[in-house]
This record gives sequence, C-alpha cells and structure tokens, in this order.
Amino acid sequence: MSKMQDLTRLSLAAAMAGAFSLAVVATTTEAHAAGKEKCYGISKAGENDCANNAGTHSCAGQSKENFSGADWKAVDAGTCEGMHGKLMPFDGMNTMMK
Repeated sequence: MSKMQDLTRLSLAAAMAGAFSLAVVATTTEAHAAGKEKCYGISKAGENDCANNAGTHSCAGQSKENFSGADWKAVDAGTCEGMHGKLMPFDGMNTMMK
C-alpha cells in the first residue's frame, strides 16, 4: 500500500470519528437543551437513546438487554427517578422495571 493510500485511509477514519463525536455531542446537548435528562435502566432492548456507558454499542436502538443500567433514554427533566430509573449509569439490570 502506498503512503498516499495510507494517508487517504487515515484522513477518512479521522473524518468519520469526528462526525460520530459531533453526533453524540449534538444528541446529548439536544436532550439537555430541551429540558430532558438521561435516565438509565428504563429502556427495553432496542429502545435506548444513543451510546451506552459501557461502550458496547455506539448508537440509538442498539441495546441488547431490557432495563440495562448502562443504557439510557432521554426523559423530561425531573421524571427519571419517578419512573424507577437512575440519573447515573449503574452495573446490572434495573430490577424495579417489569
């Protein structure tokens, strides 16, 4: 592989990483700006909003387990704990959810 090909691949990888980072920041910022908060442990498999805390997936709808403490959904500010969720990620599953 030539140096030009290596540089092109590196540039493409950097551009993709940058775009992904901006998408994550935009999603998080939108949730906070709209009076929302991240609520961990309330989403069913495939219904999470954005990446999880554990780093096992990087996008919405990719959770594999119901009510995982690593996955979150954006909910109205002040409502998470009333839904039996937590404002911070936690290990394991939320046993309060059925």
